[in-house]
Amino acid sequence: MSEEQAVLLNVSNRPGTLLEVARVFAGHQANVTNLEIIDRRDADARLYVEFTADLPIETVTAALETTAVISGVEIVSPLSRIYGKRIIVMGGGAQVGQVALGAISEADRHNIRGERISIDTIPLVGERELAAAVRAVVRLPRVRLLVLAGSLMGGEITAAVRDVRSGGTRVIALNMAGSVPDAADLVVSDPIQAGVMAVMAVADTARFDLERLRGRRY
Repeated sequence: MSEEQAVLLNVSNRPGTLLEVARVFAGHQANVTNLEIIDRRDADARLYVEFTADLPIETVTAALETTAVISGVEIVSPLSRIYGKRIIVMGGGAQVGQVALGAISEADRHNIRGERISIDTIPLVGERELAAAVRAVVRLPRVRLLVLAGSLMGGEITAAVRDVRSGGTRVIALNMAGSVPDAADLVVSDPIQAGVMAVMAVADTARFDLERLRGRRY
């Protein structure tokens, strides 16, 4: 399998630019795996593109540099090598903070040994707001696991958990009132331990199989 590469492009901010950029990658049999507009101004924009290709990256960048809509090309490290796998923690502020405490401490232990695991948090309240945030997780790059931290979650949030799990995203929930714990892969009572177990579940340097614990409560 080809190694993932990344480039930062300065491009014209006008209709048709993405099509021209895509043609270059397609013409070199490069598979774009992630694309993000990270800065947009009146006349110019910056595109971050991750891709895989059998050809040397210099061959692809040379073609990009000759494209009229591209004014600058910079080879950069893919975010997967820098920030790595992502764990998202959402819910009540106090519970989120405690889960993050365990997750960050455990991630530090694994990152020292060569892993790259980052922890993102968002304190949220409200069934509709949390359900929307859960469903949006699948649109975020590199997310491996979601932790739901709160004292009461159910209804539309539960439906959202089932939706993201059906797409392959694993979910750990705190032991709380409501139906969300019944829909999660794993339920953990202690928030710090939930954070630790979340990191262990995604780390290649840990011997922890979430599949074997599916449906259990601790």
